[in-house]
Amino acid sequence: MFGFLSALSAQDRGRGQVAGETRIEAPVALPVDQGLVTSRSGQFSVSGSDAVMRAAAANFAEETKAEILKLLGEKDAWKVPVRVELSGTPGGPATLRSTVLNLTYNELGYQVAIMVNLNRGLQQEDYQRALISSWVLTRALEDGTKGAQEVRFSVPPWLVEGLSETIAWHTGKSDRRLYETLFRHGGLFEVDKILAVDDAGFLDMDAASKAAFRVSSGALVMALHEQPEGNNGFRSLLKEIAMYDGEMPSLLRQHFSGLNLSRHSLEKWWVLQLAEKGVAPLTEVLRVFETDETLQRILLIRYRDKQRMLHEIPLEDWNKIPALDLAERTDAIRMTGEDLVRLSYRCFPSYRPLLSEYQILLSRWAAGKHENMDKDLLELAQMRKRMTEKSERAGDYLDWFEITQARETSGVFDDYLSLKSRLKNQNQRRTDGLSAYLDRLDPLFAVPVQERFQSSFMKDLPQD
Repeated sequence: MFGFLSALSAQDRGRGQVAGETRIEAPVALPVDQGLVTSRSGQFSVSGSDAVMRAAAANFAEETKAEILKLLGEKDAWKVPVRVELSGTPGGPATLRSTVLNLTYNELGYQVAIMVNLNRGLQQEDYQRALISSWVLTRALEDGTKGAQEVRFSVPPWLVEGLSETIAWHTGKSDRRLYETLFRHGGLFEVDKILAVDDAGFLDMDAASKAAFRVSSGALVMALHEQPEGNNGFRSLLKEIAMYDGEMPSLLRQHFSGLNLSRHSLEKWWVLQLAEKGVAPLTEVLRVFETDETLQRILLIRYRDKQRMLHEIPLEDWNKIPALDLAERTDAIRMTGEDLVRLSYRCFPSYRPLLSEYQILLSRWAAGKHENMDKDLLELAQMRKRMTEKSERAGDYLDWFEITQARETSGVFDDYLSLKSRLKNQNQRRTDGLSAYLDRLDPLFAVPVQERFQSSFMKDLPQD
């Protein structure tokens, strides 16, 4: 499981639980021979593994809960305990899921259990998702029992991924460029599709789709939180969402009055979040290749001809520009000079001397001093080429070092390989005209040459 609520399958726990739901089960007894660590608030009790790992798991659980409480402006007043069971040893065989969430019920009430496999170490992202799911469950359960044996609980993936991404954003661990990319290209998901993704659909996503879904869900959660009375709306939503079995947009409109202003209110808030979070801060430094591409794009001389048509000429083609007076030449480099100043704030540090050299060359050209212009431009171009080549070699070396020094597989690409295998085994037949034409031709290439020749050209010859 990747941090959102999912039922235990027969393969995982041998209890025949159906995927996509959580059932109430008898509590599982803790092993008496394993130590137990209780978190500082007392809500999380961790068993299994060694004392260091148990303490780390308990502290991380408290940190995750603290971030959510900070987001909602609440104090900790937990009622339902959460049990964390650690199993496996680092370096052991990979398991289907590293983290599984389960809900138990007895005469004492509810108890949420998280089973964590450590064969690949403590996978923080998976573990955090399970912690968020357990926290949402405890919010739904803390008001007492409501037909405990019959109620089905489910925490939607968009809420789990959204809260996880929101925590990452507020703690400076999220990547702004993902928001920028989704905003520029319209995203891979629309709001309705985000809300419709269930547990099985999320598990079937490849790594890129999961990253896009996480960022999209994060923008959605932050958009809801920033609604008028967003904290109150979110608190009431969390108490109901785990037991809700209807249309998600309707539930959101019940708890966030601002979404009722128009049909597309939620989409507008969501897009605004992507746009706002995607804006690059002034302190963000571009990489070498990004700096060089931006520099090449802005090195232009702009002038207007007698018909007032605007021309943009690359700086290296300066000698192709017709004669201009001093005022026109000064105006022709004005925008480029401003772009160089803006780029100097965010460029890769080693490029700043080059930007200064380009500004000097532009000033010389505007003043009519064209001596050695081509030579100086060529030297600057060669310096830029050496810098990009060194950067590329450094990246290649780091890749080589990681590949040759790796002692075990990380499992990062497991979902990609699984997707590739599924796509390979699926027979996805295309029905467009070109595909139908190629399908008709395909048998010709599957028949031996001699037989094809006879069937195509000799069938009409007179027979003896």
